Amino acid sequence: MPLPTGPAMTGEPPAPGPAPGPAAGRTDDALPALARLIAVMARLRGPDGCPWDRAQTFATIAPYTIEEAHEVADAIARGDMAALKDELGDLLLQVVFHARMAEEQKAFSLREVAEAIVAKLERRHPHVFAGAVARSAGEVRDSWEAIKAAERGPGSVLDGVPPGLPALLRAQKLGARAGRAGFDWPDASGARAKVLEELAELDAAGTDAARREEAGDLLFALVSWLRHLGIDAETALAEAGRKFERRFREIEQHPDFARFSLEEKERLWQAAKAGLKAR
Repeated sequence: MPLPTGPAMTGEPPAPGPAPGPAAGRTDDALPALARLIAVMARLRGPDGCPWDRAQTFATIAPYTIEEAHEVADAIARGDMAALKDELGDLLLQVVFHARMAEEQKAFSLREVAEAIVAKLERRHPHVFAGAVARSAGEVRDSWEAIKAAERGPGSVLDGVPPGLPALLRAQKLGARAGRAGFDWPDASGARAKVLEELAELDAAGTDAARREEAGDLLFALVSWLRHLGIDAETALAEAGRKFERRFREIEQHPDFARFSLEEKERLWQAAKAGLKAR
């Protein structure tokens, strides 16, 4: 299962999903638990609370927020619903933690956070809440982007792409934004040719600085090619990393692995590759 690349991860409109079930929209079961979580967070940050929690700031908590988002993505990728429930709880705690610190500074409250996202969802789904018509997911995406652009106001089409995104994901979003402004190859063949061009320039680079620059250009071009092929680069690389880890963990269990030559290790690798595919 691929990593999620929906609104929470990329700011893109959500993909269409199954119709909501009978319990969709119910809040009576969730509200008491949410109220208790808010109260627990307030107690932890209070004068008689936890010294560690009281010492935290937005900056010190931000790395945990990013980590928890990635752990949610990992649970989804593994199809582990029990882990997903736990990790979503950890991520929800991050939202409550940040909102509590903001409330202490009289900047905003958790209620205002919820009101803002509700307003945004209603504003960006006029085909659901305002009588507009969207006949396909593509029309929804175009409408979503047009509304976002109007919200941003004058400026670059690249405004709003967070610098802190993972590099591959950010490259993909930058390329897609530029493409919507008409600066893109018409099809995948042009993007593929650019990959080969950048590969040749990397081969020809004569200094460490030039190689680093050309390596970045090559990666950016490769992300653009994958985007034209409909492949999410971040997801593809994450899946490749997990596949490599599974295979390597298997071959390193061989009792003679440490003393094997590279050729012998390669034979183990190919055997593990065939065995994992067979499963």
